[in-house]
Amino acid sequence: MAFAGRPRAALLLWRLSGRLRAWRGLCALAMARPRCFALELRDCTLAHFALGAEGSHARPDPRLAELLGPPGRSYSLCVPAAADGDCGARVQAARVHQNLQRQLRSDPFQRCQLHRLLCYCPGSQAQGMQHGFLLRDPCDCLDTRRALLELLGRFQEAERPHLGEFEADSQGVLWQRVWVLQESGQLQVGCARVLPTLEPPLHPVVPHLLSSVVFRDLDTARAILETCMSSIPEARAVLDVVDKCPRQVQRGKFPVIAIEGLDATGKTTVTQAVSKSLKAALLYSPPSCIGQWRKTFDDEPTIIKRAFYSLGNYIVASEIAKASAESPVIVDRFWHSTATYGIATELSGGLQHLPPAHHPVYQWPGDLLKPDLVLLLTMSPEERAQRLRDRGLEQTREEAELEANSVFRQKVELSYRRMENPGCLEVDASPSREKVLQTVLGLIRNTFQDL
Repeated sequence: MAFAGRPRAALLLWRLSGRLRAWRGLCALAMARPRCFALELRDCTLAHFALGAEGSHARPDPRLAELLGPPGRSYSLCVPAAADGDCGARVQAARVHQNLQRQLRSDPFQRCQLHRLLCYCPGSQAQGMQHGFLLRDPCDCLDTRRALLELLGRFQEAERPHLGEFEADSQGVLWQRVWVLQESGQLQVGCARVLPTLEPPLHPVVPHLLSSVVFRDLDTARAILETCMSSIPEARAVLDVVDKCPRQVQRGKFPVIAIEGLDATGKTTVTQAVSKSLKAALLYSPPSCIGQWRKTFDDEPTIIKRAFYSLGNYIVASEIAKASAESPVIVDRFWHSTATYGIATELSGGLQHLPPAHHPVYQWPGDLLKPDLVLLLTMSPEERAQRLRDRGLEQTREEAELEANSVFRQKVELSYRRMENPGCLEVDASPSREKVLQTVLGLIRNTFQDL
């Protein structure tokens, strides 16, 4: 009987601690640096807005009132930021983001509009950045709000996305209310006015690229897959192959030519024909020794997928070093593909938001064997799309997006053209196979007189 009062006391203490946590969250929001958001619109432009801080003399963006205000209702869902140096936290945040996206694309949210949303602190590089979504319910249905709360309740507490709700007051001023979930229900921990803000000189994700999708060295990519070994058994197998490769490799006396290009531009046909004509070794990235796990990693978040492809490049480099001692080497895709697809996937918005020319993200990694020549096969989007349809093979998500999303395709193509050290030499792949082959062979023989 002496302990009969403890359950009630514990319940009261739990409720008090919950309110205290909420109050601390509210204080943290009030004391934090101004938060800004980059919202991707249907035309792949970005609309920027801030919360609660005047200070900017930007003009109001009428598109925001249409997306955030009545007659519909909008919700922001952002994944808690992970420390930039903490691989495990960044991988976990990417998984939560991917899971959230899948849920928001299914019932009961299919009638809603879904937009990419990025939350960031101006001038803080990648620290505090949160990836998420804006869900626009054109009917302002209460069922949508209930479904969102149920969805968030299924996430673990430490990983639960933040939920913001936008509404307009009687004067038409937009506000965002921030909610947290507790056992006793939802609790508001913040309310801030939505204000226009100037677009930053660089896309907020750009400083983050070299640690998230374009890995500058083997160790950075390796650290990502190390964090996945408990959840992806194939990660351990990939790392075992990587560890058997020598760290420092150099090509032999024969030249190394990498052939790049979007899907259906004729890379397979050209690489095989060139290899046969030059009696050259033909290698692929990712290599066959890990190619069996490609589908597994293609279904993972971008940071994991790009780490897999990056490590594949280092495995190929060891194969190139051996093969180039005996003959010329033709490589079907190499580092440029890994980088360009990663950049185009990670950055929201259009071409104008890509990193500027000569940015470090376009530079070849210092610890990766470098090809002597990189040829980029190009053709019109209409002809490439027709070839894809004629080919009739199953497409990856990226291949499907290349065909359906012209802006994504253009971002990949422009990223290819901005690559440096080495850059890409473009080849028009639209003519007949024979003519393309002769053009490619001519470029190679003009570069390497001994071939």
